[in-house]
Amino acid sequence: MSVRSARAAALPAVQRAAFLAGRATARLRATPDLLICGAQRCGTTSMYQALRQHPAVLRPVARKGVHYFDDVTYRNGIDWYRAHFPLRAEVARTAARAGEPAHVFESSPYYLFHPAAAGRIAQTLAGVRAIVLLRDPVERAYSAYTHEFRRGYETETFERALELEDERLAGEEQRLLADPGYASHAHRHQAYLHRGVFVDQLERLTGALGRERVHVVDADDFFTDPEPVWQGVSEFLGLSAFRPQFEQHNARPRSAMPDELRARLRRHFDDADERLEAWWGRTPSWRRSDPPA
Repeated sequence: MSVRSARAAALPAVQRAAFLAGRATARLRATPDLLICGAQRCGTTSMYQALRQHPAVLRPVARKGVHYFDDVTYRNGIDWYRAHFPLRAEVARTAARAGEPAHVFESSPYYLFHPAAAGRIAQTLAGVRAIVLLRDPVERAYSAYTHEFRRGYETETFERALELEDERLAGEEQRLLADPGYASHAHRHQAYLHRGVFVDQLERLTGALGRERVHVVDADDFFTDPEPVWQGVSEFLGLSAFRPQFEQHNARPRSAMPDELRARLRRHFDDADERLEAWWGRTPSWRRSDPPA
């Protein structure tokens, strides 16, 4: 067994031990004041890795995404959630060392898409701020499909999965809203096109938190020219000047998408992208170089 394989095998035990220790001291632990809410396959891991390098920022104890507000674990209550985060005493020590307020955060990309998550977040975390990363929804859909197929959560071809999507998702949002104990495999793992209608999800999130508490990042800008994007994130959070090491994480190689399918998906997202541009007040990177229709 390689060193990497041995570490991966040991990780669940380490996470379990950290969580049990957290449960025993839950009332002494902080809750996050920042969430990376999505979107899935839009660079959330890369943003997480950049943020965690800042000396005034604290991540969850055992894993980057807690998935409390988008999962049946929401029924476990706030102490279950607190168990995943640092002690308040550690937060205070971090602030003292850094000479600025400390921030605690997590990254759960399903928060943006789950229909109940925004309301739950607003009810639970007063004043919390959120970062959302977006990318070309066509590329996001294909990336998500590749990701889910390799994890065993999808068995169909990409084109067949797109054909099945509406049928698979029919009624699932209503069930998720009606029953906190309900989990939908299709909604979480097979919503390739629906997750790319970003504007509806952003309107729901900002409706719950307030527009001023949500910072939207264009993932392509982040990967091609990270410095100004990082500056915007730092200003949003009030972080001191710091330059992290920027890296792209979780990129997966995949075969090229057929041109005809790409063009069809581009047309599919045209209306949503136009509405996003109006809502955002800027042109997303994937529309800046689009040829005239």
